[in-house]
Amino acid sequence: MHLILASSSPRRRQLLADAGFEFSVCPPEVDERLLPDENPADAVVRLAREKAAAVAALHPDAVVLAADTAVVLDGAFLGKPADVLEAARMLRALSGREHEVITGFALASRDGVRSDCCSTKVGFRNLDDAEIEAYIASGEPMDKAGAYGIQSGAAHMVNTIHGSYTNVVGLPMAEVFMLLRQK
Repeated sequence: MHLILASSSPRRRQLLADAGFEFSVCPPEVDERLLPDENPADAVVRLAREKAAAVAALHPDAVVLAADTAVVLDGAFLGKPADVLEAARMLRALSGREHEVITGFALASRDGVRSDCCSTKVGFRNLDDAEIEAYIASGEPMDKAGAYGIQSGAAHMVNTIHGSYTNVVGLPMAEVFMLLRQK
């Protein structure tokens, strides 16, 4: 089985490599805009399926894995921040609160596309302005949904996690492994 990861995420690549998978990488070109009134779980699954299908069309003999992750607070998507001001607003909104991280994942092959999603609750401790500013100055939050990466500079901000840690990183490995095993 030739596995292709349809993602440019270094975190997803690392998770797959750490789990012992051999794979190549082919980032998809997919419009990631949300549909009107689309709920978070439906959105991430739809986007993962579209990404997997787009890359599978280019590599019909491969098995293609794609994913999409959303950070959701009070029903609102927190995407990648556009600038440092938006990153600061997101981190202040997450401070002292619980939010949800939802990852949709899809596997495309000649047999079609199979997909699922995983949800994890993450609680932040109260953050002060100085630590938010220091974290933003590191550049770390700028390419991450919700403006944080649990696997790196934001680990000290998280005080509770209920569910899959690897889901919060960007790929729920236990669930993905089970889907790949069915292949």
